[in-house]
Amino acid sequence: MTISKTQSSFYRRLYVAYLVAKDVDSLPAIIEATGMPRRTAQDTLAALTELDIDCSFEPTPGKPHNIGQYVIRDWGPFDPDWLDQHAERLCKALDYPPLT
Repeated sequence: MTISKTQSSFYRRLYVAYLVAKDVDSLPAIIEATGMPRRTAQDTLAALTELDIDCSFEPTPGKPHNIGQYVIRDWGPFDPDWLDQHAERLCKALDYPPLT
């Protein structure tokens, strides 16, 4: 299945939001789960706001400022149940390894 750059960007954002919701919620964990470069993962997390998905970083108390996890506060116009049902299709379209 070949997808356009626009589709891949959209799918990547949705899939990263899905991962965060499934406790793959740190930058290193997202990189490990997808194989995407660090900068792409950072840019994708930052771009979730463009889809009206409210994703915030929560530092772990007592740890350095960059230790913590991301949390989805609001899904905006998206249905997380739909993502649960279609995550495998997004993963395959993006050529990411299956989530284990």
